[in-house]
Amino acid sequence: MTDFHDALRSLRVWDTELPAFEPGSAPADPLPLFHDWFVAAADAGQVEPHTMSLATVDAEGRPDVRTVMLHDADARGWHFATHATSTKGRQLAAAPHAALGFYWPVQGRQVRVRGHVTTGTPEEAYADLHARSTGALAAALVGRQSEPLDSLDALATASEAAWARARAEPGADVKTWTLYVVDPYEVEFFQGDAARRHIRLRYRRRAGGWERELLWP
Repeated sequence: MTDFHDALRSLRVWDTELPAFEPGSAPADPLPLFHDWFVAAADAGQVEPHTMSLATVDAEGRPDVRTVMLHDADARGWHFATHATSTKGRQLAAAPHAALGFYWPVQGRQVRVRGHVTTGTPEEAYADLHARSTGALAAALVGRQSEPLDSLDALATASEAAWARARAEPGADVKTWTLYVVDPYEVEFFQGDAARRHIRLRYRRRAGGWERELLWP
Protein backbone atom coordinates (compact mmCIF):
# COMPACT_ATOMS: atom_id res chain seq x y z
CA MET A 1 0.00 0.00 0.00
CA THR A 2 2.88 2.38 0.76
CA ASP A 3 4.34 1.78 -2.70
CA PHE A 4 0.96 2.54 -4.24
CA HIS A 5 0.56 5.82 -2.35
CA ASP A 6 4.15 6.85 -3.05
CA ALA A 7 3.66 6.19 -6.75
CA LEU A 8 0.29 7.93 -6.80
CA ARG A 9 1.57 11.09 -5.10
CA SER A 10 4.69 11.26 -7.23
CA LEU A 11 2.80 11.58 -10.49
CA ARG A 12 2.39 14.84 -12.34
CA VAL A 13 0.18 15.77 -15.26
CA TRP A 14 0.81 17.72 -18.46
CA ASP A 15 4.59 17.79 -18.16
CA THR A 16 4.73 19.55 -21.52
CA GLU A 17 3.86 22.84 -23.15
CA LEU A 18 0.10 22.97 -23.59
CA PRO A 19 -1.55 24.45 -26.67
CA ALA A 20 -3.59 27.64 -26.54
CA PHE A 21 -7.35 27.54 -27.02
CA GLU A 22 -9.46 30.57 -27.82
CA PRO A 23 -13.09 29.54 -27.33
CA GLY A 24 -14.36 32.74 -28.93
CA SER A 25 -13.09 31.51 -32.28
CA ALA A 26 -14.60 28.04 -31.95
CA PRO A 27 -16.94 26.95 -34.76
CA ALA A 28 -20.70 26.99 -34.40
CA ASP A 29 -20.83 23.18 -34.62
CA PRO A 30 -18.75 20.90 -32.34
CA LEU A 31 -17.81 18.40 -35.04
CA PRO A 32 -15.20 20.54 -36.86
CA LEU A 33 -13.55 21.39 -33.54
CA PHE A 34 -13.44 17.70 -32.62
CA HIS A 35 -11.83 16.89 -35.96
CA ASP A 36 -9.23 19.62 -35.42
CA TRP A 37 -8.41 18.48 -31.88
CA PHE A 38 -8.25 14.83 -32.94
CA VAL A 39 -5.76 15.55 -35.73
CA ALA A 40 -3.74 17.81 -33.42
CA ALA A 41 -3.55 15.04 -30.81
CA ALA A 42 -2.39 12.52 -33.40
CA ASP A 43 0.18 14.95 -34.81
CA ALA A 44 1.46 15.64 -31.28
CA GLY A 45 2.18 11.94 -30.78
CA GLN A 46 -0.77 11.03 -28.57
CA VAL A 47 -0.89 7.24 -28.25
CA GLU A 48 -4.16 5.76 -29.53
CA PRO A 49 -6.14 9.02 -29.74
CA HIS A 50 -9.04 7.03 -31.21
CA THR A 51 -9.67 5.17 -27.96
CA MET A 52 -12.51 6.49 -25.83
CA SER A 53 -14.45 5.64 -22.70
CA LEU A 54 -18.02 4.52 -23.39
CA ALA A 55 -20.51 4.81 -20.53
CA THR A 56 -23.91 3.13 -20.52
CA VAL A 57 -26.38 2.14 -17.80
CA ASP A 58 -27.62 -1.30 -16.79
CA ALA A 59 -31.18 -2.41 -16.07
CA GLU A 60 -30.99 -0.91 -12.56
CA GLY A 61 -29.72 2.43 -13.87
CA ARG A 62 -26.19 1.82 -12.58
CA PRO A 63 -23.39 3.23 -14.74
CA ASP A 64 -21.05 0.95 -16.65
CA VAL A 65 -17.92 2.07 -18.53
CA ARG A 66 -15.28 0.54 -20.79
CA THR A 67 -12.76 1.62 -23.42
CA VAL A 68 -13.64 1.18 -27.09
CA MET A 69 -12.37 2.49 -30.43
CA LEU A 70 -13.83 5.36 -32.40
CA HIS A 71 -14.68 4.27 -35.94
CA ASP A 72 -15.85 7.61 -37.34
CA ALA A 73 -17.21 11.02 -36.42
CA ASP A 74 -19.46 12.68 -38.98
CA ALA A 75 -22.70 14.61 -39.30
CA ARG A 76 -24.62 11.63 -37.89
CA GLY A 77 -22.50 11.43 -34.75
CA TRP A 78 -19.67 9.46 -33.16
CA HIS A 79 -19.41 5.84 -34.39
CA PHE A 80 -18.27 2.64 -32.69
CA ALA A 81 -19.13 -1.03 -33.15
CA THR A 82 -19.60 -4.14 -31.07
CA HIS A 83 -21.74 -7.25 -30.82
CA ALA A 84 -25.42 -6.52 -30.17
CA THR A 85 -25.34 -9.49 -27.78
CA SER A 86 -22.53 -8.03 -25.64
CA THR A 87 -23.23 -6.36 -22.30
CA LYS A 88 -23.00 -2.88 -23.80
CA GLY A 89 -25.11 -3.93 -26.77
CA ARG A 90 -27.89 -5.19 -24.50
CA GLN A 91 -27.65 -2.10 -22.31
CA LEU A 92 -27.93 0.20 -25.32
CA ALA A 93 -30.94 -1.73 -26.61
CA ALA A 94 -32.71 -1.14 -23.29
CA ALA A 95 -31.50 2.45 -22.72
CA PRO A 96 -30.24 4.00 -25.98
CA HIS A 97 -28.21 6.84 -24.51
CA ALA A 98 -24.45 6.96 -23.92
CA ALA A 99 -21.56 9.18 -22.90
CA LEU A 100 -18.13 9.18 -24.50
CA GLY A 101 -14.90 10.47 -23.02
CA PHE A 102 -11.66 11.22 -24.89
CA TYR A 103 -8.49 12.10 -22.97
CA TRP A 104 -5.39 13.34 -24.78
CA PRO A 105 -2.85 14.16 -22.04
CA VAL A 106 -0.11 15.06 -24.50
CA GLN A 107 -2.07 18.29 -25.03
CA GLY A 108 -4.02 18.42 -21.76
CA ARG A 109 -7.29 18.00 -23.59
CA GLN A 110 -10.52 16.15 -23.02
CA VAL A 111 -13.68 15.85 -25.08
CA ARG A 112 -16.96 14.64 -23.59
CA VAL A 113 -19.94 13.60 -25.71
CA ARG A 114 -23.45 12.76 -24.51
CA GLY A 115 -26.18 11.66 -26.86
CA HIS A 116 -28.88 9.34 -28.11
CA VAL A 117 -27.66 6.10 -29.65
CA THR A 118 -28.93 4.62 -32.91
CA THR A 119 -27.79 1.58 -34.87
CA GLY A 120 -26.58 1.48 -38.44
CA THR A 121 -27.84 -0.87 -41.11
CA PRO A 122 -26.55 -4.45 -41.47
CA GLU A 123 -24.77 -3.29 -44.62
CA GLU A 124 -22.98 -0.55 -42.66
CA ALA A 125 -22.00 -3.03 -39.95
CA TYR A 126 -20.60 -5.41 -42.57
CA ALA A 127 -18.62 -2.62 -44.23
CA ASP A 128 -17.32 -1.46 -40.86
CA LEU A 129 -16.09 -4.91 -39.89
CA HIS A 130 -14.39 -5.57 -43.21
CA ALA A 131 -12.66 -2.22 -43.31
CA ARG A 132 -10.60 -3.43 -40.37
CA SER A 133 -7.82 -5.99 -39.92
CA THR A 134 -7.89 -9.79 -40.14
CA GLY A 135 -7.42 -9.83 -36.39
CA ALA A 136 -10.51 -7.67 -35.89
CA LEU A 137 -12.55 -10.07 -38.03
CA ALA A 138 -11.15 -13.05 -36.11
CA ALA A 139 -12.07 -11.45 -32.79
CA ALA A 140 -15.60 -10.79 -34.03
CA LEU A 141 -15.92 -14.37 -35.28
CA VAL A 142 -15.03 -15.69 -31.83
CA GLY A 143 -18.18 -13.99 -30.57
CA ARG A 144 -19.67 -14.73 -27.13
CA GLN A 145 -18.45 -11.34 -25.88
CA SER A 146 -19.13 -10.79 -22.15
CA GLU A 147 -20.20 -14.41 -21.58
CA PRO A 148 -18.50 -16.36 -18.76
CA LEU A 149 -15.32 -18.13 -19.92
CA ASP A 150 -14.54 -21.61 -18.61
CA SER A 151 -10.79 -21.46 -19.22
CA LEU A 152 -8.07 -19.75 -21.23
CA ASP A 153 -7.67 -23.00 -23.17
CA ALA A 154 -11.25 -22.65 -24.40
CA LEU A 155 -10.47 -19.11 -25.56
CA ALA A 156 -7.30 -20.24 -27.35
CA THR A 157 -9.18 -23.01 -29.19
CA ALA A 158 -11.98 -20.68 -30.29
CA SER A 159 -9.52 -17.97 -31.31
CA GLU A 160 -7.41 -20.34 -33.42
CA ALA A 161 -10.53 -21.52 -35.26
CA ALA A 162 -11.68 -17.92 -35.78
CA TRP A 163 -8.27 -16.86 -37.14
CA ALA A 164 -8.30 -19.79 -39.56
CA ARG A 165 -11.76 -18.87 -40.81
CA ALA A 166 -10.90 -15.16 -41.08
CA ARG A 167 -7.93 -15.99 -43.30
CA ALA A 168 -9.89 -18.49 -45.40
CA GLU A 169 -13.07 -16.37 -45.62
CA PRO A 170 -12.10 -12.69 -45.49
CA GLY A 171 -15.68 -11.78 -46.44
CA ALA A 172 -17.27 -13.77 -43.61
CA ASP A 173 -20.27 -12.09 -42.02
CA VAL A 174 -20.92 -11.77 -38.28
CA LYS A 175 -24.64 -11.22 -37.80
CA THR A 176 -24.35 -9.77 -34.30
CA TRP A 177 -21.75 -7.17 -35.29
CA THR A 178 -23.49 -3.81 -35.03
CA LEU A 179 -22.54 -0.23 -35.82
CA TYR A 180 -23.65 2.29 -33.19
CA VAL A 181 -23.85 6.05 -33.62
CA VAL A 182 -23.99 8.52 -30.73
CA ASP A 183 -26.07 11.45 -31.98
CA PRO A 184 -24.92 14.21 -29.59
CA TYR A 185 -27.07 16.61 -27.64
CA GLU A 186 -24.08 17.84 -25.63
CA VAL A 187 -20.35 18.05 -26.39
CA GLU A 188 -17.75 19.59 -24.07
CA PHE A 189 -14.17 20.56 -24.88
CA PHE A 190 -11.69 20.87 -22.01
CA GLN A 191 -8.31 22.55 -22.41
CA GLY A 192 -5.99 22.11 -19.45
CA ASP A 193 -3.89 25.01 -18.17
CA ALA A 194 -0.69 24.80 -16.10
CA ALA A 195 -2.01 27.50 -13.77
CA ARG A 196 -5.23 25.48 -13.37
CA ARG A 197 -7.28 28.06 -15.28
CA HIS A 198 -8.73 25.30 -17.42
CA ILE A 199 -11.01 26.27 -20.28
CA ARG A 200 -14.26 24.39 -20.67
CA LEU A 201 -16.49 25.04 -23.68
CA ARG A 202 -19.83 23.25 -23.80
CA TYR A 203 -22.06 22.87 -26.84
CA ARG A 204 -25.72 22.03 -26.24
CA ARG A 205 -28.12 21.25 -29.05
CA ARG A 206 -31.15 23.49 -29.30
CA ALA A 207 -34.03 23.63 -31.79
CA GLY A 208 -32.24 26.21 -33.91
CA GLY A 209 -28.77 24.70 -33.73
CA TRP A 210 -25.98 24.62 -31.15
CA GLU A 211 -25.69 26.84 -28.08
CA ARG A 212 -22.17 27.49 -26.74
CA GLU A 213 -21.22 28.41 -23.19
CA LEU A 214 -18.16 28.51 -20.97
CA LEU A 215 -18.06 26.54 -17.72
CA TRP A 216 -16.10 27.12 -14.54
CA PRO A 217 -13.28 24.58 -14.28
